[in-house]
Amino acid sequence: MKVLVTGGAGFIGGAVVEQLVDDGAEVVVLDSLVAHAEPPDLPDGVDLRVADLRDPDAVAQAAGDVDAVCHQAARVGLGVDLGDVADYVSDNGLGTAVLLRALWRRRFVGRLVVASSMVVYGEGRYRCAWHGVVAPGPRSVADLDTGRFEPPCPRCGAQLAWDLVDEDAPTDPRNVYAATKLHAEHLSFAYGRETGSAVCALRYHNVYGPRMPRDTPYAGVASIFRSALARGDAPRVFEDGGQLRDFVHVRDVARANVLALGSDWTGVLNVASGEPHTILEMADALCDAFAATSHPPIVTGDYRLGDVRHVVASPARAVDALGFESQVGFAAGMAEFAHAPLRI
Repeated sequence: MKVLVTGGAGFIGGAVVEQLVDDGAEVVVLDSLVAHAEPPDLPDGVDLRVADLRDPDAVAQAAGDVDAVCHQAARVGLGVDLGDVADYVSDNGLGTAVLLRALWRRRFVGRLVVASSMVVYGEGRYRCAWHGVVAPGPRSVADLDTGRFEPPCPRCGAQLAWDLVDEDAPTDPRNVYAATKLHAEHLSFAYGRETGSAVCALRYHNVYGPRMPRDTPYAGVASIFRSALARGDAPRVFEDGGQLRDFVHVRDVARANVLALGSDWTGVLNVASGEPHTILEMADALCDAFAATSHPPIVTGDYRLGDVRHVVASPARAVDALGFESQVGFAAGMAEFAHAPLRI
């Protein structure tokens, strides 16, 4: 099988490429390398095409004779502010559209696996003791300023209990990145309906692991904490640290992609460990593994308006559809990540 991996020199894309090569696949990587200060470390035999995903000629050439496509390329993270909006829409929306147009022009009907994100859900799933499952709106500035971080029931104001989010949950993107990831899903499924191509969108939860990008405004929270420890600083935890997330190791995410490429299952799937932890627990685990007991995490009470409180996934559908289950546990994964190399 010959597979095109867009963004295949990146954090997740690179891990996907390694597993594909190990499985004997022929791999073409299309990556602009704009996020790389050093040359990418790709396996021998990989056909690297250095180009922007929005370059129609380069995309058409890279996709010319592949059997399957794994679309990982994207501008990631929440960004800095709305000054980033055009860049996100261009990279994630237009880039996906250019790829799909190139595939359509060559009448591609092979397997298309698309990287999506849990951010498309907005807040996770919540249950009120009186009103059952409810969908809280964005948290108010007044509540956040006074340290009331838990979203209240939108009907009675009572405290809510979090629940597992499955793939049938309504989508509610709360920031520009989330909106563009959902848009990429919609474009890809439209392609599948028009052509008969089997399309699967994998909604990654909080991915971490070796070669994660270093501390930038676009980095994931695990990378930001890990970079702080490397500088000798304490991780700074927003809100009260009680935000629940599902931290899933990059090797597990790569394996989910390879399983999806070998399947004809269509639709969206959560890619998660099934083992929720708070942000503070993650910071504590990194500090313990980094031997940084003199620099325990600092809980700041600060917040970002684009953030949500709890997003914890149900991995059940990926188990049924792909036979995917996380293999890297939280404690072992964080212990490895505390000393793993990061990408400059």
